[in-house]
Amino acid sequence: MSSEQIVDPNNPATEEPKRYQPNEIEPRLQAIWDADPSLYAADPIATSKKPKYYVLEMLPYPSGKLHMGHVRNYSIGDALARYQWMNGFNVLHPMGWDSFGLPAENAAIKNNTAPREWTLSNIAEMRKQMQRMGLSYDWSREVTTCLPEYYRWNQWLFLEMLKRDLAFRRKSKVNWCPNCNTVLANEQVIAGCCWRHEDTLVEQRDLTQWFFRITNYADELLDGLDNLEGWPEKVRVMQRNWIGRSEGAEVTFAVDGCTDEMTITVFTTRIDTIFGASSLQLAPDHPIVQHWAGGDAELSVEVDKMLAEQKTARDTDMLGELPKHGVPTGRFVINHFNGEKLPVWIANYVLSGYGTGAVMSVPAHDERDFEFATKYGLPIKRVIAPNLDTNDLPLPYTDKAESVLIDSGEWTGEAVLEAQDKMSSFAEKNGFGKKTTTYRLKDWGVSRQRYWGTPIPVVYCDKCGMQPVPEDQLPVLLPENVDLAVVDGSPLSRAEDFVNTTCPNCDGPARRETDTMDTFVDSSWYFYRYTDARNNTAPFASEAANYWFPIDQYIGGVEHAILHLIYSRYWTKVMRDIGLIKNSEPATRLFTQGMVIKNGAKMSKSKGNVVSPDDMIAKYGADATRMYALFAAPPDRDLEWQEEGVAGVYRFLSRVHRLTTKYAALHRATEHTQTLEGLSVDGQHLLRTLHQTIAKITLDFSGRWHFNTCIASVMMLVNEISASEAKMDAGDISPATIREVFRGLVLLLAPFAPFLSQELWTELGHTGIVFRQPWPIADEELAREDEIEIPVQVNGKLVNVIKVDAAADADTIKAAAKADEKVAARIAGKTIVKEIFVPGKMVNLVVKG
Repeated sequence: MSSEQIVDPNNPATEEPKRYQPNEIEPRLQAIWDADPSLYAADPIATSKKPKYYVLEMLPYPSGKLHMGHVRNYSIGDALARYQWMNGFNVLHPMGWDSFGLPAENAAIKNNTAPREWTLSNIAEMRKQMQRMGLSYDWSREVTTCLPEYYRWNQWLFLEMLKRDLAFRRKSKVNWCPNCNTVLANEQVIAGCCWRHEDTLVEQRDLTQWFFRITNYADELLDGLDNLEGWPEKVRVMQRNWIGRSEGAEVTFAVDGCTDEMTITVFTTRIDTIFGASSLQLAPDHPIVQHWAGGDAELSVEVDKMLAEQKTARDTDMLGELPKHGVPTGRFVINHFNGEKLPVWIANYVLSGYGTGAVMSVPAHDERDFEFATKYGLPIKRVIAPNLDTNDLPLPYTDKAESVLIDSGEWTGEAVLEAQDKMSSFAEKNGFGKKTTTYRLKDWGVSRQRYWGTPIPVVYCDKCGMQPVPEDQLPVLLPENVDLAVVDGSPLSRAEDFVNTTCPNCDGPARRETDTMDTFVDSSWYFYRYTDARNNTAPFASEAANYWFPIDQYIGGVEHAILHLIYSRYWTKVMRDIGLIKNSEPATRLFTQGMVIKNGAKMSKSKGNVVSPDDMIAKYGADATRMYALFAAPPDRDLEWQEEGVAGVYRFLSRVHRLTTKYAALHRATEHTQTLEGLSVDGQHLLRTLHQTIAKITLDFSGRWHFNTCIASVMMLVNEISASEAKMDAGDISPATIREVFRGLVLLLAPFAPFLSQELWTELGHTGIVFRQPWPIADEELAREDEIEIPVQVNGKLVNVIKVDAAADADTIKAAAKADEKVAARIAGKTIVKEIFVPGKMVNLVVKG
C-alpha cells in the first residue's frame, strides 16, 4: 500500500454525490448577494491601498429583453472583474442604460405608451435579467441617461462647449433619414443608408443645425491613435481612415474674363505637378456651377443630370464605380504659376462634400485624370520624371519618390518633396495659395428632430438673438404628454407650453430650441458619471474621475469603432480642456468581441433570430449559459449559436458538482499541502495537472483572453480528476492532494461559474465569498513535467519524437537524439555538419554524405 494511503479503502470518507440543481442554487445565492450592497462595490478611493482596475462593457439600449449577444459581451467583462478581485485589485464594474433614442419613441407611437414609461419598464426587466445571470455590477452607480439627473449634465456640458465656440449653429446640407424623420451625422450614414435602417436611403436637405467642432481636435484624435497600443489595430485603422488627414496646398485660380474677381480654389496634395494641369473640374453642385447654370439653360440640364446620377450612385453605394464623364462650361481659369488658361469642366466624379468641390486635373500624373483627359482629348503634359534626362516613361507616371520636376519654370530640377514646400510658400507669398491640411472628418451634427432626447438648452429672442439657458435653470426638462406624430419638424415644436418662454437677457418673450441632442452625446461621457453617479452639483468629482481613469479595459462591438468610440475620444479631450479631468483618452485597452450568429445572421430583434437567456437559464442555469458564451469560440470571433453547446456545458458542471460534493467531507477534514515530497506517481500527476491549469488560465487572463481555452483547460483537469476517481477512493492519492485539487478547481471556476463555485466553496467547508479569495498561484516545481517530448529532425525532416528528462541539458538531449534507433539509422555513414537545438522545441541534425 502507498505511503499516501491514510484512509481505509473500504471507507474512503466520501459522501453520496448530490444532484446539480442550478435553479435551486442560483436564486438562493443571488438573494444572499443582493442583500449585500457592498459585495460588488469598489473600495473608497480615499482609503483603498489596492491598485485600481476599471472594467466596463458598453452600456445597452433598454429594448426590453436581453439576448445571447448581450450575454456574451457581459460575461467577458464579468469574468475579468471577478478575476481582478481575486488578484487584489480595487475593481469598478458598473452598468447603466443608453435610454434616449428613436426606438423608445417609435414604440411609444406604435403602442400608445409614453417613451419614459416604456423605457423604464424595459430597464427594470433587463436589470432583473442581469441579476438573474449573476453579473457582478455595482448597482449603486447605475446611470440612466433619460433621467433629468443625467441629461442635466448633457446640457451643462453643451453650454460649456458653447462658451468655447465648440458648439455652433449653421445652415448646411445634412443627411436626412425619411424613416427616422431626423438628421443623421456623417458617421451615421453607412453605404448611403441609415445606420438604424439599413435599407433606408438617406436624403440630402438644407437645414440650420447645431454642430460640435470635432474638427478642432482632428490632429489630436489622429495622432493619439499611435498611443492606443491596447486597442485593436482594425479599430485604429478605421478611425485613421475616417479622420482622413491629407497634407497639401490650397491654390486659387482666377476665372478668366470676370470683372468681379471670381475665383475657384482647389486643394491638391501634388502642387509640384501644377505646371502639368490641363483643366479644372467642378462638382455639379459647386456654388459657381449653380451660378453659371442659372443663366445657361443647356448647362442647367446637364448639371441636373449629373446631380441625379450622383444621387443614384450614392444611394446604391456605387460612387466609386461611377463611369467618369463631364461637360465643358466654356469658361477658363488662369494658372498663376505660368499664366496659362485652363478650361473649366463639370465632372460627375467630383463631390462638393470632399475638399473644395474643385479638382486640378493633371493627367500625366494621375490615373483618374489621365482617363478623363484621354476620353475628352485634353492636353497631357509630363512635368515629373525620375531625372531630367528621362522623358519617355509610360503615362500616367505617379511615382514621386526620388523624382524631379521638369518643364516647371524655376522649379525644374527640384526634387518633388522640396518643390512642394517651395511652391506652396511661393503661392502664399503671392496671395493665390497656401500650405494646408484637410480632413475627411466633418463637424459633428448633433441636432435631432425627435422628442425622446436631451433638450438643447438655448432660447431665441427676437430682440437679443440666441441666448443660452442660465445654469441655475438647468435642467431644461423634457415635457410630458407631447404629440409624437411623425411629421416634419420636432414634436417639441408643437408643445406650446415648452416652446414659449422668457428671454434670460431681457425678460421678453422667447422660443426654446425644439431640436434634441443626438443620443451619442449621452454615451460619449457616461463612463465618467459612473465614478460619482449621485453628484448633484457637477457631472462628477474630478478627484473620482482622475482616480479611476483611464478605463483599464473597455469591451464592446467593433460596430462602434467610428460612431461611439471616436465621439467618446473627442468628448474626453473637451472635458480635459474644460478642466474636469486629466486624461486624454477614455480607455487604455479596448476589446471588441465577436457577434453571436444564428441562422447565418447577427442575433438581433430586427432579424427575428434572438435567443432569450431566460429560456436557457430555465433549462440549464445561468452558469452554463454564461460559460457556453465564453467557451464556444474565442471571444474576438463570431459564435455560431447551438443550444446543444449549452447542454454540454451543463453536463460538465454537473460532473464538477458530483465529484466535488462526493469528496467534500474528506476535504473538510484534511489539511492541504503543496509539496511533491512523499507523493505517489498518481498524486504527483494530479497536482501537476492542477498547477499547469492554473498557469495556463493566468496567462490567458493576462492579455490573450482565450477564455474558450481557459475553460477547456478546466475541463481537462476535471477529466484527470475523473480518471483518478478509483485511485482516490482506494486511498492511492492522499487526502491532502485531493483537498488541494478540489480547492484549486473551485477557485479556477469562480470567474466563469460564480454560482456553482460559491456553492461548492461552501460545501468544501470554506467561508466567505469565493470570488474574493486570492487567485491560486501556479507552483513551478509542481507544474514542471518529469519528461518532455522533443521532435528530432534530420536535414529538416521529422524522423522521430523522443522523451527526455525535463531537466536535461542540451548535450544530453542531443546525445539522446543521435542514439535513438530511427535517427541512428538515418544518419549512419554520414557526417553531421551541424547540430541545431531549440530548447524544449526540437533537435535538427544537418548531415552530408
